Amino acid sequence: MRNKTAIIVLTALVGALCLFFLSFSFVASRVEKDAEAYATDAQGNVDRAKRQAYLDSVRQEPVFVGFTYQEIKEKELGLGLDLKGGMHVVLEVSPVEIIRSMSGNSKDPNFVKALARAQELQKNSQEKFTTLFAEAYREVEPNGRLSRIFSNSANRGRISYESSNAEVIDVIDQEVNDAVDRSFNILRTRIDKFGVTNPNIQRLSGNGGDGRIQIELPGVDDPERVRRLLQGMANLEFWEVWTPDEFTPYFLQLNEYLAQQEKAGKLNLGTADQKDPLTQGATPNATVKTDGADDVLAQAAATDSTGLAQAGQTAASTDSAANGLDSLANAQSSALARLFVPLPGGFGTNVRDTAKVNEILGRAEVRAIFPPNMKFLWSVKPVQGGNRQEFAELYAIKKGRDGKAPLSGDAINDARQDFDQNGRPEISMAMNPNGSKKWARLTGDNINRQIAIVLDNYVYSAPVVQGEITGGNSSISGNFTVEEAKDLANILKAGKMPAPTRIIEEAIVGPSLGQEAINQGLLSTIAGLVIVVIFMIAYYSRGGFIADLALVFNVFFILGILAQFGAALTLPGIAGIVLTLGMAVDANVLIFERMREESLKGFSMREVINKGYEKAFSTILDANVTTFIVGFILYYFGSGPVKGFAITLMIGIVTSFFTSVYISRLFVENAFRKSGKLSFGTALSGKMFRNIKFDVMKYRKPAYAFSLAILVFGFVAMYINGGPNLGVDFAGGRSYVIDFDQAVPASDLRSALVDDFQSAGTEVKTFGGTNRLKVITSYLADDESIQADEKVRTALEQGLAQYSNLNPNVVSSSKVGATMADDIQNTSLVAMALALIGIFLYVMIRFRKWQFSLGGVVALLHDALMIIAVFSILDLVGVSYEIDQVFVAAVLTIIGFSINDTVVIFDRVREYMSDNPKSAIKDVVNPALISTFSRTIITSLTLFLVVVVLFIFGGEVLRGFSLAMIIGVVFGTYSSLFIATPIVVDTVKEDKAPVASAKVVQQAR
Repeated sequence: MRNKTAIIVLTALVGALCLFFLSFSFVASRVEKDAEAYATDAQGNVDRAKRQAYLDSVRQEPVFVGFTYQEIKEKELGLGLDLKGGMHVVLEVSPVEIIRSMSGNSKDPNFVKALARAQELQKNSQEKFTTLFAEAYREVEPNGRLSRIFSNSANRGRISYESSNAEVIDVIDQEVNDAVDRSFNILRTRIDKFGVTNPNIQRLSGNGGDGRIQIELPGVDDPERVRRLLQGMANLEFWEVWTPDEFTPYFLQLNEYLAQQEKAGKLNLGTADQKDPLTQGATPNATVKTDGADDVLAQAAATDSTGLAQAGQTAASTDSAANGLDSLANAQSSALARLFVPLPGGFGTNVRDTAKVNEILGRAEVRAIFPPNMKFLWSVKPVQGGNRQEFAELYAIKKGRDGKAPLSGDAINDARQDFDQNGRPEISMAMNPNGSKKWARLTGDNINRQIAIVLDNYVYSAPVVQGEITGGNSSISGNFTVEEAKDLANILKAGKMPAPTRIIEEAIVGPSLGQEAINQGLLSTIAGLVIVVIFMIAYYSRGGFIADLALVFNVFFILGILAQFGAALTLPGIAGIVLTLGMAVDANVLIFERMREESLKGFSMREVINKGYEKAFSTILDANVTTFIVGFILYYFGSGPVKGFAITLMIGIVTSFFTSVYISRLFVENAFRKSGKLSFGTALSGKMFRNIKFDVMKYRKPAYAFSLAILVFGFVAMYINGGPNLGVDFAGGRSYVIDFDQAVPASDLRSALVDDFQSAGTEVKTFGGTNRLKVITSYLADDESIQADEKVRTALEQGLAQYSNLNPNVVSSSKVGATMADDIQNTSLVAMALALIGIFLYVMIRFRKWQFSLGGVVALLHDALMIIAVFSILDLVGVSYEIDQVFVAAVLTIIGFSINDTVVIFDRVREYMSDNPKSAIKDVVNPALISTFSRTIITSLTLFLVVVVLFIFGGEVLRGFSLAMIIGVVFGTYSSLFIATPIVVDTVKEDKAPVASAKVVQQAR
């Protein structure tokens, strides 16, 4: 074996990395168990708030080889929402409102028509909305100029009356992208402050996903609050700020109050040297490292005669803040000193203590200490301190007489990142006429004082005013990076450029359903592994044991690499692992069957091992590449569960190739070296597949007729059923999974709900048990608003009212909007088409005949249609499963499996044609099929057993997937034998005269 040392080193290195990254999961689990123990009282009750407080206290503390708990959580192999419960949401930023706002809410009839037309086009298009709007405007007014609508004061400097339509669309495009960025940042901040552990938020792009944001919130138990949080409009305000000298006397009174509370035993702020994990590391008088320079708000208008603030003035304000708190910060016994530390311009507290400070400041007796026009807001970004500590700055905000901000975000015309005269990043800001007047008054009243820029009640910046700013043009400068300046400029647009978000897809999984999914996933994985292990040993003896050992390495590598990528393990991901177990066997079967063939030719065991691995290599490579193509397409076009499945599948393909081809060979050669002999067969394998003889070409036409009959019957059944049974993913609507204490007939519940859902399309079916039902309805499917969600949920609860004695409990729910459903349908069709095209091209390149590509792709199309046809037939007889994204994942996986099977046969046909150049292709087909028949059946049988296990133990969520896989394995094997290869023979035109195929047949044996 060549490069043996390199393979051993690589295996050890990959194994060590996998072990290292998987260890993060064990460490995180240990810390969480400590938190559980800390928060559990004598009666065994867990205080969730206390548990979370413990975790917050160690978030920035090193817990494993220098890594903090927060870093550990980011690197652990997490669980998806379907396994631990939570809420999945996809929001869409509406470009319509942005375009309206940029036009100054134009009432131009052609503009209004074009906007409405673009919304219609969007329903059946993957193009960006701005592109559709440009197309619609050309359609409505062919010679119209968009600059006539958009050249207004808000767009001055970017759009002029002379701007072409293309230039206007480019500016709108940029504004929409900025709006999505702004919404993303605002939502990320809201979620961070919401208090969810390990949230996930990401922008979706491409394939209709532009302008969409995906959010996953584990453990959420108040979905309604989350919906309002995510869809609420951003609230930008400018507030006056109290100086430290002004608010310090009030905090001295607060200090006295806290001391009295502690003395009375009503409050425990802890001390620095206490061993309580919530106070360890909270050192009084902690030093906070900052830039030492405040933001400076300077007038940028041509008439401005006020220079930038002198550095000494900024430093003086900082010193004043620190000196004003000396009496508190320097007193170890001071109650306040244990909560706050001095910061430039004021003071703050350790991030983990903000909840405690909020609770104290919210007390009625504490509010009475402070003036009624003083309120407190936190900085949005923490200040980094020593020892990895983070501190949130507290701002004392001065309220007006009516409690409203002196200036709101709608006063801003434009804001953008710019550079000052010294080349440093700054933000240029322009006000509208009304805002300019208020801004001049506000800045004039606050010279040498801070003005807080507040979004959603968090302070993003608090620059110091130098002088009154007239004209409405200002600049904010400071120690910004370019990115920070862009972010702040984008935030300042939140008032002028509203970007409302709407939920277009939603899924909620209750914690009980998540635990059930974990149990089902573990059971199906273990059962699948046990079946494969037993079968391989029973069939291949010691060789099977080695294959099983390689399989264990394979699973270990999959989990380790998933952890390295920071991926979350989902139920479809577990299905991917189970599927990989079945497919990983294929490579070992190919190798072992090759060895058995070579051993029959009289070669020595050393030669048998070498030839077995060498001759199987190209076949294994081709089979894995074609399946990987399918996995990549699934990943690129899929979303949610499909993407998780695809990631696991692709990783599994790579690791199974490495473990089967290289690691198993290390074990095989080592075993042979020690014993001098090696067995790859048992009594079972010795009796199977002996003297197999059949003529595929003889039965090809009956096979064609049989397939055609099934397909016709299936699509007739679909017509009788009223079309395919599309799930919410494809049809749009809402679905709910409901548990009852006792069994409830699905038909009875549907009858109870029809009137409440106003006779809209409603389907009710059992979901894993007679006491669990799934309700799917198209009621208000086109309305994606919160009000519609509430209305549908109310209607559902009214229908369930008559079953109140059975304690109905909604354990999960999902929603897919109409536009999202259209996009999912379109991307699924595109994914299917691209998978077929990719495989066609690869097979043509590798086999150098388009007939091989045609035969392979026709067989794949046959398999996909067969699955759909059989689903329709089952639906006709009352066995109903939905066609959804997971179903598409199953179909694409079968495409990968089937082409894998077909490529193995094609590879043997190519080999025999090379060894017998005078033979016609029809003379080598049967010998090639016979020589690979044992491999075909063994691999298919193994995978079949695995997916049957998945069907039985994988739970209702994966039942449709596993049923599609069962059907696909059966027809995939059938098509490889009776469809793909015969089509190659029927389409290849050869002038060769028929020759005896005895030599070829003998070689096959």
